[in-house]
Amino acid sequence: MKRLFACGVALAFAALAPFTAQAQLLQQPVRIVFPFAAGGGGDALARILAEELHKGLNRNVVVENKTGGAGQNGVLEVVNSNPDGNSLLLTPIAPVVVYQNVYKNLKYDPFKDLKPVALVADFEFAIAVGPNVPVKTLPELVTWLKANPKQATFGSPGAGALPHFFGVLFGKAVGIDMVHVGYRGSSAALTDLIGGQIPIVVTTTTDLLATHQDGKIRILATSDSKRSPLVPEVPTFKELGYNIEGTAWYAVFAPAKTPDDVINKYSKIISDAVQRPEMKARLLKMGLYAKGSTPAELGKLQKEHADRWAPAVKASGFNPAK
Repeated sequence: MKRLFACGVALAFAALAPFTAQAQLLQQPVRIVFPFAAGGGGDALARILAEELHKGLNRNVVVENKTGGAGQNGVLEVVNSNPDGNSLLLTPIAPVVVYQNVYKNLKYDPFKDLKPVALVADFEFAIAVGPNVPVKTLPELVTWLKANPKQATFGSPGAGALPHFFGVLFGKAVGIDMVHVGYRGSSAALTDLIGGQIPIVVTTTTDLLATHQDGKIRILATSDSKRSPLVPEVPTFKELGYNIEGTAWYAVFAPAKTPDDVINKYSKIISDAVQRPEMKARLLKMGLYAKGSTPAELGKLQKEHADRWAPAVKASGFNPAK
């Protein structure tokens, strides 16, 4: 009888074990890994998402900044995490779309090692000229560059950043061999643009906005398929007849084996949150356009943008090892 009782107790605990483990998981905070340093726009977005997930899940949500490797270390942190729904990655486009064409020894496959959750927001790039460049429109800039080929130089916030590759796309579209100068951030590039050390800068519209509005520089075109609400007076490249387009985005991913029901729950919370009018307004002040998506829609976008950026990366000849 004692043996039967002991077996019964053991079986009861065994049956309860999965529920106990699940309860322990639910007591852990969900963490959003952001693969860059604290303090920037992406980090602020991660903290906004943490607030929304906390409300939607009724669980603690924390943001972890895992820096290094131009974002690769943070991605690996999530790739190697337990796929139990407690680890998410908020990342800009480059580490999950561009890096497989940039780094020969990338230690993760962004399409196999991560599972898409939701597109959060996107933003576009813009091309601007300094006060010493005697043009007011993009077609005038192209004419001026062809007449002054030694001036065919543009700056970006960094070698290997998407504005670098978009500048390469622009040069190919207009038949001009553009020389790239990489800076440590947009502020340094803008200082040289205003000072006349460089004639052109390609970076995000947000980074150019204040100096454009002050009349110190001129934004000539933006890179999305539609005009930017930040500078609605400025035409797009496509509108001007140049068949190039490029946007960047922030999106949420999870470890590849995370259960679909968990993925779908997170996707709905995030997408519903960013589509609220007050959230759209909040993100727009950060230069971000609120989106939201299903996991499948994000997966499709990831593949489309990988195909779009690959030729520009190749044409740039960029090699991070140099």
